[in-house]
Amino acid sequence: MSRDYSFLDHCLIAAQEALTTLCGKPGNADRANPAWPELDESLSSNERSVSVGLMRINHTGEVCAQALYRGQACVAKDEEILAFLKQAEREENDHFLWCHERLDELGAKCSVFNAYWYWHSFFLGIFAGLIGDHWSLGFVVETEKQVADHLRDHQARLPKQDKRSKAIIDQMLIDEEHHGHSAEKLGAKELPDLIKVMMHCHAQVMKAIVYHV
Repeated sequence: MSRDYSFLDHCLIAAQEALTTLCGKPGNADRANPAWPELDESLSSNERSVSVGLMRINHTGEVCAQALYRGQACVAKDEEILAFLKQAEREENDHFLWCHERLDELGAKCSVFNAYWYWHSFFLGIFAGLIGDHWSLGFVVETEKQVADHLRDHQARLPKQDKRSKAIIDQMLIDEEHHGHSAEKLGAKELPDLIKVMMHCHAQVMKAIVYHV
């Protein structure tokens, strides 16, 4: 028998998920890491620094993405939309684990500010969901559009030798664009331009900070 979870239940589950994401030992992804077939070619000190900065941004981006979807799922009313949010969250968790593994390979740490970005995104997800499911999907569409743009930028900025990071980013881009298209098909409402600009500015601040720490 399936159980109907209350808002409080969802919040407690989300708190446990947050602790696992922020403090726990990463588990196994549902899908194989796309970087595995690629050889880990040597990088110069400067090239490694660039790869670390970009992959740290992507890692924090996946922390935010999981939190956003979890917040939205806490208050989603439509079962089809809830199922979409849960599936997207699982795929974002794959991205999170792949990026985490790549940072380990590069001998680097994740951002020290991940806890802030997580809870900021989680409550933003709740806020978006409370406005309404279709507005919540609008946040998904715009978020994934902006994420896709920065992933393309990372594809161009990565050192050519860093084929493992590139393989991860390539698959992430495919998934993020799919999430956005799926949200559109489910009836996402387009966000006002002001909200889009605010989201972009906030993302720029996050990337500028996380690249270094």
